[in-house]
Amino acid sequence: MTATTSGQVISDRQQLAYIASQAADARVNVELETEGMTLNIGPQHPATHGTLRIIARLDGEQVIWAEPSAGYMHRGYEKLTEVRSFPQVTALINRIDWLGSFANEVPFILAAEKLMGIEAPPRAQYIRTILFELSRIANVTLFLGDLGVQLGAITPVFFAFRDREYALNLIEAATGGRFHPNFDRIGGLKDDLPKGWIDEAKATMKKMKQFCDTIEDLLFGNEIFQIRTRGIGVIPKDVAMSYGLSGANARASGIDWDLRRDQTLPMAWDKADWKVITHPAGDSFARCWVRLQETREACSIVEQLVDNIPAGPIMAKVPRIVKVPEGEAWVSTENPLGEMGYYVVSKGDTGPFRVKIRSASFNNISITPWLLKGVFVPDIITILASLYFILGDIDR
Repeated sequence: MTATTSGQVISDRQQLAYIASQAADARVNVELETEGMTLNIGPQHPATHGTLRIIARLDGEQVIWAEPSAGYMHRGYEKLTEVRSFPQVTALINRIDWLGSFANEVPFILAAEKLMGIEAPPRAQYIRTILFELSRIANVTLFLGDLGVQLGAITPVFFAFRDREYALNLIEAATGGRFHPNFDRIGGLKDDLPKGWIDEAKATMKKMKQFCDTIEDLLFGNEIFQIRTRGIGVIPKDVAMSYGLSGANARASGIDWDLRRDQTLPMAWDKADWKVITHPAGDSFARCWVRLQETREACSIVEQLVDNIPAGPIMAKVPRIVKVPEGEAWVSTENPLGEMGYYVVSKGDTGPFRVKIRSASFNNISITPWLLKGVFVPDIITILASLYFILGDIDR
């Protein structure tokens, strides 16, 4: 029994009933609100893959608004090309997407060759294509390993770093450069392949296919990974097209588009039998899965081309001092991160007058304000990882 200040005695049962009624009134009449919070992810944070800042406005654990803030490492590539000769530009642009650097050189060289009205010899075209696909393998291999780290799985990245070395060893043996080859030349290539390189390439492709099998079992077969990625960050096909997504991000939304197949370039992709991989789901799992399958296809392309490299020179006849005729040219290729293009303007001098770079990551990350709206904080990390961007490829 409890006594009140007025001397009235209230039984325990009455007191409990009174407390219950007050609680019911509170649930009905009082709406609890949480104050919004702005969360800064980056610019230096493991979840941002480099110096990128994601500004997210939260309601509790849910994102109600998000915006990417780039420009922290802008290096002015487009302006720097204006004070370089055409052959010197490759030393700049292979640092844009530093994980697939040789692939960055190819579309620029093709644009210069287009203006000059020349083509590299067939042997050079084959070797260019092989090195291009090796850049894709080295690039995406690290993505597949790092993807696990983003979601809390440390083991896959050790396999990725180990096996990526095999692809990098091939690139280094052929070009002399591990990350920044500076090997492509207007009219062909700097050097021919060294002795024994083709046999080593065949053995390496077997190892890379085994890596893909290991990652598929270890990571993609893990139920935690599937829960964290399936149905998370879904991009419908029409939305992907409206934002100009390219590469695996577009193909994972069911867009059957690959520049290696869908345009004609003086390369050797049409000399190999390979498939364009798509997925209808458009979620984070699909984007990762498409890249895994594309790595297998890249290995297949290399295996086929190394067995059929034609004999002959690796350089066309090009003047010692290159002067590109006056004109404009646009060339883009299917780089590891998506469509990479160069719009080159020449005034007939030894260097470009203007260069406009269309990098894959810059366009791909443009969808993040739409994509992150309504997701929960842990899913931000998953989605950013699945989009796969390189900061040099954004800031240029």
